[in-house]
Amino acid sequence: MILVTGPGGTVGSQVVKALGSAKARFRAAYFSSEKAEAARVLGVDAVVIDYRRPDTLRAAFRGSDRLFLLGPSAPDQTQLELNAVEAAKAAGVRHIVKLSVLRADEEQFVIARIHRPVEKAIEASGLAWTFLRPNGFMQNFVTYMGDTIRTEGAFYSACGEAKISHVDVRDIAAVAAKALTEPGHAGKAYMLTGPEALTYDEMASVLSKVLGRPIRHVNLPPADLKVAMLAAGAPEWYADMLLDLERYYREQQAGRISGDIKQVTGRDPRRFLQYAREHAPAL
Repeated sequence: MILVTGPGGTVGSQVVKALGSAKARFRAAYFSSEKAEAARVLGVDAVVIDYRRPDTLRAAFRGSDRLFLLGPSAPDQTQLELNAVEAAKAAGVRHIVKLSVLRADEEQFVIARIHRPVEKAIEASGLAWTFLRPNGFMQNFVTYMGDTIRTEGAFYSACGEAKISHVDVRDIAAVAAKALTEPGHAGKAYMLTGPEALTYDEMASVLSKVLGRPIRHVNLPPADLKVAMLAAGAPEWYADMLLDLERYYREQQAGRISGDIKQVTGRDPRRFLQYAREHAPAL
């Protein structure tokens, strides 16, 4: 049995789809009873967990031998995921597939320093493990930039001319499904990227051609971007974390291109042009 955490989010929902396509037996662990009940109506084996209540984690994990670990975005995310690792050990889980972040092992930006302690705990746990280390998601163009793309014909960053090998979350999910259902992935850390590294200006050009109207990338000073994020309702800790990621991008640290998706799945990762064409109705 596979236990999937975060099944209602951007990545987790695609992992659920990929496992369903593979006819794998899985249970989905939601953070809200409403989402769990909605999933049950659709025939999903769904439970409710609270990362701050380890008893709920142990109860949800019991009977599962493989765990897809995707922690909630919170100021104490590291500790919450560590709670899940301990609960997994206590519940008899044998293999953890953890969603991490690009180059987490180098700990050169805040998000990496959130994930790496959890990776270390899993490595020391005695359990089999697989780490998925993706770059930024193409889906962020709809999820986080979609409003201004639709209303202003623009999206904003503090990345300058950084080249970033964005990845489609469907490709991340495909790798996760393979790691959860097939042998040969224990002890592996996969760098998951798209097949090309593009600047945001280049991505704006792709969107302009696909959508048939001008789309601009507006590069802002970090302080101005922070003001905009706070005005939009982002908590300060979250804004600071994203600004640090933008700093990492500006230093040209996110342009590497990996062959791990093709190695695991047997097919090339999706290009941004394909993503843009498929999601044009949302933009």
